[in-house]
Amino acid sequence: MESMLNKLKSTVTKVTADVTSAVMGNPVTREFEVGRHIASGGPGLCWRIYNGTKKSTKQEVAVFVFDKKMVDKYQKFEKDQIIDSLKKGVQQLTRLRHPRLLTVQHPLEESRDCLAFCTEPVFASLSNVLGQWDNLPCPVPNDIKEYKLFDVEIKYGLLQMSEGMAFLHSGVKMVHGNLCLENIILNKSGAWKIMGFDFSISSTNPTEAEPKYTCKEWEPNLPPLCLPNPEYLAPEYILSVSCDSASDMYSLGVVMHAIFNEGKPVFQVSKHDIFKSFSRQLDQLSTMSPAVLNKIPEDVREHVKMLLSVTPNVRPDADQMTKMPFFDDVGAVTLQYFDSLFQRDNLQKSQFFKGLPKVLPKLPKRVVVYRILPALTSEFVNPDMVPFVLPNVLLIAEDCTKEEYVRLILPDLTPVFKQQEPVQASNMILLIFLQKMDLLLTKTPEGDIKNSVLPMVYRALEAPSVQIQELCLNIIPTFANLIDYPSMKNSLIPKIKSACLQTSSLAVRVNSLVCLGKILEYLDKWFVIDEILPFLQQIPSREPAVLMGILGIYKCTYSHKKLGIPKENLASKTLPHLVSLSIDNNLNLNQFNSFMVVIRDMLSRMEAEHKTKLEQLHIMQEQQRSINITNSGNQSEETKSPPSSGSQIDDIFGSTGVNGKENGSAATASQPNRMSLTLEEKQRLAKEQEQAVKLRNQQPLAPQTIKPAASTNSQTKDLTSSLLSSMTSLNNLSMANTARPAPAQGTTIAAFPTSGPMVGSMGAPVSNGFNPPMGFQAAGMGMGMRAAGPGLYGGMATTSSTPNFGTISQNHASVGQTHRAPDMSALDNLFTSSKPKVTLNQLGPAATPGANSPWLSQYGSGQNPQTQMQGVGGAPAAGFGMQANPFFSPQNFSQPAAAPPNMKHGASVNSDLKDLFG
Repeated sequence: MESMLNKLKSTVTKVTADVTSAVMGNPVTREFEVGRHIASGGPGLCWRIYNGTKKSTKQEVAVFVFDKKMVDKYQKFEKDQIIDSLKKGVQQLTRLRHPRLLTVQHPLEESRDCLAFCTEPVFASLSNVLGQWDNLPCPVPNDIKEYKLFDVEIKYGLLQMSEGMAFLHSGVKMVHGNLCLENIILNKSGAWKIMGFDFSISSTNPTEAEPKYTCKEWEPNLPPLCLPNPEYLAPEYILSVSCDSASDMYSLGVVMHAIFNEGKPVFQVSKHDIFKSFSRQLDQLSTMSPAVLNKIPEDVREHVKMLLSVTPNVRPDADQMTKMPFFDDVGAVTLQYFDSLFQRDNLQKSQFFKGLPKVLPKLPKRVVVYRILPALTSEFVNPDMVPFVLPNVLLIAEDCTKEEYVRLILPDLTPVFKQQEPVQASNMILLIFLQKMDLLLTKTPEGDIKNSVLPMVYRALEAPSVQIQELCLNIIPTFANLIDYPSMKNSLIPKIKSACLQTSSLAVRVNSLVCLGKILEYLDKWFVIDEILPFLQQIPSREPAVLMGILGIYKCTYSHKKLGIPKENLASKTLPHLVSLSIDNNLNLNQFNSFMVVIRDMLSRMEAEHKTKLEQLHIMQEQQRSINITNSGNQSEETKSPPSSGSQIDDIFGSTGVNGKENGSAATASQPNRMSLTLEEKQRLAKEQEQAVKLRNQQPLAPQTIKPAASTNSQTKDLTSSLLSSMTSLNNLSMANTARPAPAQGTTIAAFPTSGPMVGSMGAPVSNGFNPPMGFQAAGMGMGMRAAGPGLYGGMATTSSTPNFGTISQNHASVGQTHRAPDMSALDNLFTSSKPKVTLNQLGPAATPGANSPWLSQYGSGQNPQTQMQGVGGAPAAGFGMQANPFFSPQNFSQPAAAPPNMKHGASVNSDLKDLFG
């Protein structure tokens, strides 16, 4: 690595030293930057050619430098002759202006060490290209070493030389005097240019028709740089010391022979005995062997033989040479037309540019890139010609490498991307660019795409031409990955949506939907859901192609891994929209089936997702419920406290009366957290029931049996069937659980006189609590009473029935007692352990005769034929069905029902009922 660096350093140092030593102090360096040594040219290849740039304008130039050290071996007068000859040639070149002559950008400047002048950019001399590498940098540049002339370049180069000679002979009346390979320069575009006017001869009578030229005698003792190249001189120049325009034509013949003969002229001349060599050459030219010209193309061989004729009059002149069939080549004609393009009008140019794409593939790439391309790009300054020039430029760009495209084409294309005037030309330019968008995106750097190409695409979306909009929508997906997200969100998508909604073209609308579908993957999920999907519902047309485009976007969004449509959106917006579109009359069977496939897929996924969510939620609820039950059981075991009367009432009534479960086992299963009575509580309850029976036996009541009800829960049946006869026991149980003092036995029954002649189990008239004197309608209630039966609640179909509190109701008509409020203190103790429970006063209010019962008015409408009580012989009796009972109507408690307007309750009855029944 170090050796390579040292080698590179030495090379750079040597080049810098050469440039410094050659040009230092020359006035040319004040205005021009001198670069590397690239070629050599001029008489004897004495001029070193450097590339350079003008400091003020950065314009590229070629700097010709003659180092005076090259002639140090000569005497001073010889040096002066050489310098004077070189000066004369440059000065003459500077005065002459013609496309076939090398253009001088800065005149000759002389310093102590060198001569220098600047010209148009130069590649090399024709002599360098053909293998003469004198005065070239070491090593020889590869571009010169590997340069090969194409046939079209040779043809057009020789045509250029002929045109240059015609200009000198006819226009300036001048003989060049030294036309040879080293004085033909190839500029950077490959055009052949003439220089080396050191030995030019002007006519002594320029105003006359026949010019006359005075030729100098050959002086063999002069340095070679003071004499023309003898190998290219006509024989008369040496032998008869005469010359005219025909002498230059002989030199052109030798040049043509050398080009086809690897740079070697027709004859080798000995400079030591020039006269003898020319005499021998004259004889050979008189009897020229065909083998001398066998390398020259046949269609030009005869003309070359004429140019090399000994007799000057036989030689064709320059004008005649330009008309040779040899130059009637399509490539040569094309290049010639480009050189005269500035003379053509717009109509002629447009016709030429239209036919150019057929010619370009036939030309070598180097000729196209370095000769034709610069001429084309120079026409970009003419806006009217851009639509005709641009297709050719892009055609050339296809054959260029990315580096060549960026260096040679893109700088000239950048202003064209932004061109908007004139409008018609601008639309044509957009159309051309869109057709070649793949080329632009492939070879244009990313920064230039964002700065130049994308703004042009945005402009194309708003173009009035439907064709331009269609092309633009088709190519956008090909480079969507190069668009930054803010630009796509704020610029591109709104313009596509606007084009879709505002256009009257079905093709544009469909292409807009297709374009959106292809670029969905570059958008984020919520932008698509919030902006793209609602936009689909705004599209007014219902053509099948549009509907299928809408379906495609829904399907892409729904199935894309990154995007997807949430089930909420599917249910509320997407599916309703798709279903409504699917039944459009414009759709055929296949299109309808496509809709249904997507709809069914969406429904299936929505069902699966929501079902999974509900299952997970159910599992979580069950887990939480299990935790709550476990915590409740643990707390019960730790406290060991006896159940309250409120919980006992819940155990007895809550499973059927409040929760509405007629089957006791079902009620128990639906409420796993219900606590059953312990064995000790059951024993205590049995003892208290026995004491209650003894108290009833002391009263003169008729015996009555209780009909056993069918139930699966034996515990609940026993508690329910004996509840009426064990009110005192429940009272005592309640007081025992709540640690309240129990009232004296018997006060409960005494406090509530019987109200009618109903026969009870104790052989005495018993009231059911809802006799007609209390204001309740007895007829049609569906409850019948038998004279004697097994139980008080004969005909009830459930064991979890509520005890009948009729025995504690008051009937003024039957007993004739004065009206007084009943003493409810005993039964109040049943509910006082749990404050939310309702009191007995609120369950059985004393009503005046004829008043409507609030219970009957609220619950008397419903009847359940399966739970109606039947009287003896089917005769209706006073009372109401089970459906009218609030404990048998759980649906009435699912939500607190509003009390009728005529219903009057005691204090806090609403809140107590609400607390009791949920």
